[in-house]
Order: sequence, then structure tokens, then C-alpha cells
Amino acid sequence: MKQMKKLIQNIVLLTPLLLMLASCDQFLEKNPDNRVDLDTVEKAAKLLTNAYSSSAYTFTDWMGDNVTYTLGTFKLPEHVQAYQWEDITPDNQDTPTYFWTATYDAIAHANEVLAVIDNLPGEQSRKDAVRAEALLTRAYGHFMLVNLFARHYNRQTALNDPGIPYVEEPEREFIKKYNRHTVEEVYDKIERDLKEGLRLVDGRYYSNSGKYHFTRNAALAFASRFYLFRDDPDNCINYSSEMLGDDPDIFMKDLPTILDTYSDTEEFLRLFTSPDDPSNLLLIRNITNAHVTVGFWPDIDLIDNLYLQNPWSATDLRRSDRYPLFVRGTNGVAVGKYEFLFERSSLTSNVGLNYTIMPAFRGEEVLLNRAEANVYLGNYSTALADLQVYINKRYEEKPIVSLSSLRNYYQTTNNEIAVLSFIVDERRKEFIHEGIRWFDIKRFGFPVDHLTESGNVITLEGNDLRQVLQIPQAAIDVGGLEPNPR
Repeated sequence: MKQMKKLIQNIVLLTPLLLMLASCDQFLEKNPDNRVDLDTVEKAAKLLTNAYSSSAYTFTDWMGDNVTYTLGTFKLPEHVQAYQWEDITPDNQDTPTYFWTATYDAIAHANEVLAVIDNLPGEQSRKDAVRAEALLTRAYGHFMLVNLFARHYNRQTALNDPGIPYVEEPEREFIKKYNRHTVEEVYDKIERDLKEGLRLVDGRYYSNSGKYHFTRNAALAFASRFYLFRDDPDNCINYSSEMLGDDPDIFMKDLPTILDTYSDTEEFLRLFTSPDDPSNLLLIRNITNAHVTVGFWPDIDLIDNLYLQNPWSATDLRRSDRYPLFVRGTNGVAVGKYEFLFERSSLTSNVGLNYTIMPAFRGEEVLLNRAEANVYLGNYSTALADLQVYINKRYEEKPIVSLSSLRNYYQTTNNEIAVLSFIVDERRKEFIHEGIRWFDIKRFGFPVDHLTESGNVITLEGNDLRQVLQIPQAAIDVGGLEPNPR
């Protein structure tokens, strides 16, 4: 599998690392089809373990409003560039270029499987399950790319807004030119792959590793987010409801029980991302330094402002004495979520890569998505019912959520503003350090203020073009892709 992974790296446009090849002659001397044959369904299924991007997108946290200037943390140029909303030029891990490269590489693996799976011998249901996973990973990879490197979907502008290349075939040419599809076109292709993947997905073949693959629940959670972002509340509700079933409480992380029973912080972190937790719908192994003492973090004042304020002055379990916080530098803190894992480059080596297991989808997001979609349709009682399920697992006193309590807290007579504001605030708290806040900043056009080392405040306005990440330089120079405007 390692040989295959190396040989099917994507083209120069999509994987800038290929620029480091010694020479074109050296490359062209090799048979482009000198690869491990995908001649069985089992080989195809194994290859799909590489169809999930190894790169985290938590670098968006350094761009968002959940951090401040952190003293005493190690800051590489890319950390400072992200914090100051400059184009991030390095291609190290935890950068947009690294995410672009790793994600298109993952898509390349999915495309290799899709090119052969129908012609392989074997049971049709098994082939359908492999095809479904390949389609879902391809759709998810492109979905994350378009939401980072293009404007957020807007019905009025999506037909003209430049998106990203949607790659649907294995690369057989050394240098192939791609065009940026529009955001509308990318979303249409994602929807096509997502629907077909949902039709065929079958988790029976994942043995004991289901949460590390696109199960049906994970695919439904993806659909929930996709249709919310596409401004389609009806479909968001439909797919969310299918995933949550009759008892959405099952898919809420049982924080009260975890806090009452964990023995030490290491156990808490294992429990938070455990595949046995029903709230964790899809888990991905990400190579990242974002969970160690680098870059920028919230300070205790920011954490208190987030978690100590709510409509009922209730005790937020995420800020209780039992919930672990970690020190970052001199004034920074991190909310306990991820295990600190390390992979040695060899058995006898002391060097290697930091990595962690990150939830790509959680039940809490699906519930909040459905509540938000119901707000847009004016179904406030239904939205409040979902929020009550959520609140019961996050606030010690289990306060009653009502329109009046939310209107009073947000000082508005507008029900939509009151309920939507609460949902957005809770999503910000729930998914801190998980990268999701950045999408709300883009969706709603929130401004972001950052304190600089000198004590000044810089602001990214809600309509700033820099909310869209810049296309990697190699894709511009070699691939000819148009850069995003600045």
C-alpha cells in the first residue's frame, strides 16, 4: 500500500511536493503504470484508508475569534500569517497548502478505486460498499476544499464565484491543466457523489473500525452540514432527522457522566474521541501540531467570557472544575479534547510526527444544524425542543430554554435573531479547537478582532476578501489556476 500511495500522488497542480522531483527525465524514465495492481475488492478497500485527508484544518482557529495573542508559545511564520490574515506561504503541516496537498492526495486514492471497482470480481454488495466509501470521501474532500478556498455558498453568486477543481479521474499525465469550477458546479458534483454514496453505503464490512470510515450515520451527518451550507433547510432537516432518529439524546456526548467517572486527563481525552461514544460519527487520524504548544490560543478571560455567560446564569459543564484545561505558554489555555499521540519515523528513532484522532462529524453538530434549519422555516418550538436535548447534556441545572429567555438574553424582540444567536454561540463553545467556528464566521460575515504583540487591535471585517484562503502558489504558477482576489 505504501508503494501505491507513493505512485499515485496527484499532479504538480494539486500536489506541490512533486516540484521537488530531481528531474523530469528521471521521472519519465519510470513506467507510469508501475504500480500495485488493484485486482481485488479487498485491495481497493484497503487503499481507501488513504482517502481520508491526513491534514487537519484547525489552522483556521488561529484566524478566528477563539484565540488571542498568546505569550510563550512557539510561533512559526505560518502561525503569525494566519493570525494576521496574511496569505500563508509555507507548506508545512497545519497550513492551507498542506491541507490542499493532503486532501487532493486523498481524493486521488478515491479516484483510483472508483476507476476499477466496477470491473473487479467479487460480491456486488461488497463492491457497492467500497464504491460508496470512495464517493463519500471524494465528496467530503472537495467539500472541505471549496469551503476553505472559495467564498461561502450564496445562491445569488455561486454560479459565478470561482470554486476549486473537482477531480473525478485518476491522473495519468505528468502535467495536466485544471480549471476552477464555480462554487455552484462544485456543490452540484458533491451532491451527486454524496447521494450516490448514501444510496450504496453499507457499514457491515468495516468490522470493528466503523467510526474510521463513512458509515451511513457519518454520511447523513455530512449531508446535514452540506445542505445547511447550501441554504436548503428542508433537506438539512430531512437528513439530520434520519441520522438522529427518535431519540437524539443518544448522539449527545454524555458530558455529565464522563466528568463524573474519568480518573485522569489522559482517560478524559481518550473518552472524548472514543469510537465507542455514540456522538462521534466519523474519526480521522490527522497529522498536526495544532494540539501542542504552538501558535495562538484563548486566554482564561476569553474562556470565561465564552462559558460563564448564558441566558440562565447556569453552570456550563465545559467550564466546571472537573473539565480539564491545559496551559499553553504563559497566558494561553486549551480546552481538553485531543490525545497527544506521536508516531516515530522508525522503531529506533526519537523523531517523528505529532498526530491525534479528530472527530470530523459529531452528533451535536447534526442536532444544532437541524435546530438552525428549523429557525429559518419558523419552526421555533421544534428548534427549542432540539436545543433542550442539547442543553440537558451541557448545563448542570438543565435550565428550560424558551423564546422569552433567549429574547431577554440577546435583548431583541425578534425570535429568529434570538434563537439563531444562541445556536451560533453554542456551536462556538461546543466545537472550540475543532475548526468549525471559521465556517460560521464566513457564513454570517462576523468580524474578527485580534490583539497584537504591541497591544494594538487588528480587525478582519465580515466582508473581507481574506476570509477566503489563497490558492497555493504552485497551483497558480504551474497549474495556471486563478488566484483568489485580495
